[in-house]
Amino acid sequence: MYFVYILLNKARTRTYTGVAEDVKKRLKEHNTGKVKFSRPYRPYEIIYTKSFETLKEARQKERFYKSTTGRRKLKEMIFN
Repeated sequence: MYFVYILLNKARTRTYTGVAEDVKKRLKEHNTGKVKFSRPYRPYEIIYTKSFETLKEARQKERFYKSTTGRRKLKEMIFN
């Protein structure tokens, strides 16, 4: 099972979208600074997860959330 997860930093200024098999472990990696891209904006909290049977499906959903349309949906989820 694979999960698409979306993290939001505590300042509510940055999101991070990714795919993982263990979301809690991945969150810990983000918050301890092991992920270069998200390191300057720590700490993060999980705001969304969705499970998928295959990695291919999860990657497709991740790509959607990183697209312009997906980012608009994220803003609606976070700020409405």
